[in-house]
Amino acid sequence: MPQLAWNEVRAAPVVLVSGTETVLAERAMRILRDRLREVDPSLEITDISAPDYTAGELASVASPSLFGEPRLLRVSGAERCNDAFVEDLVAYLQAPADDTTVVVRHGGGVRGKRFLDAIRSGSGDGVEIVCAELKRDSDKYDFAQAEFRIAGKKVTPGALRAITSAFTDDLAELAAACQQLIADTGAEVTEATVDRYYSGRVETNAFKVADAALAGRYGEALLTLRHALASGADPVPLVAAFASKLRTMAKLYGARGSSGQLASQFGLAPWQVDRARRDLQGWTEGGLARSIEVVADTDANVKGAGRDPVFALERMIEVLSARGENARGDTAR
Repeated sequence: MPQLAWNEVRAAPVVLVSGTETVLAERAMRILRDRLREVDPSLEITDISAPDYTAGELASVASPSLFGEPRLLRVSGAERCNDAFVEDLVAYLQAPADDTTVVVRHGGGVRGKRFLDAIRSGSGDGVEIVCAELKRDSDKYDFAQAEFRIAGKKVTPGALRAITSAFTDDLAELAAACQQLIADTGAEVTEATVDRYYSGRVETNAFKVADAALAGRYGEALLTLRHALASGADPVPLVAAFASKLRTMAKLYGARGSSGQLASQFGLAPWQVDRARRDLQGWTEGGLARSIEVVADTDANVKGAGRDPVFALERMIEVLSARGENARGDTAR
């Protein structure tokens, strides 16, 4: 049975939407609904709760209607289904109804294994939409890119990097931010657009500080840091932004190959490879190693080991702006 990504969803007699990532599952089911409506606006939609299922319900709602409208049956909570649902769905797979799409949302676990195995074996001529949790930044970048592409909205690579960095810890917030930009902005979304809408996000400010420092622009980095702190930024995610960028730089230091090859090798997006290579210009292996040590010390200081977190941050920026060549040990005052 075909296994597809959330944005590759297509109509089939049975569509199994599996995995723990609710945002992706909701996106896939919405896309499928919209596409079916485009084909026939008279689409009849029925929602079924698998935990509260009543024997015979599936056959009843899937039976031909008086006027022959196509039907979409959306089953929720299949990971908590009752026995009656399992029996009826397994039976339904033997002879799916014409002009009917049954979408089964299963959030994970072993409950319902019998019908899961039946669907995955090809019974019912179905497809599976796999909605696993997105853990890598490159996956979240791809998600945001797909959101704009599906909506037909142009977006620059810089804007995608900015919006992904701003909402990297919460996919639901990232999705909502993309939809707001899609709905409220003009023909093209740029980095300036994202900055105008979300300049108050801690993560955005954090990466701006890191970008300036790693490029050797000490004054700009210090000014951006103070602005971020004055806006209520927490020092911990600020340090995390530096740590994230340095980890990527360390992975790629001395690595050879195309952006695509290295992205695949290290689990990154090609743009992350290109950015890290630019960041590495002028750095030495020793400077990179010392900078990583300074960031580790700063992380401990802002989490309570030091008496002055702001001083620790400013010292870290000083060291990294000099590409680690003037590191002088402990960052705590």
